[in-house]
Amino acid sequence: MNLAVIGACAGAGIIVLGAGLGIGRIGASAMEATARQPEAAQDVRMSMIIATALIEGVALFGVVICLLAVLSK
Repeated sequence: MNLAVIGACAGAGIIVLGAGLGIGRIGASAMEATARQPEAAQDVRMSMIIATALIEGVALFGVVICLLAVLSK
């Protein structure tokens, strides 16, 4: 097995782990903000969804790059 393939697989794993941790922190912060100020729940939810979508997009882009690195070898 080529070291580039191992590196790409490790990179994809790190990217997914980082995205999962980031989305978890966003969710926890949004729940805390909603508990502190329930009347702003709609605004907090919309901001959370936008930030989560941006993180997911970057994570998907990173995983695709790692898969392309594996398939190009």
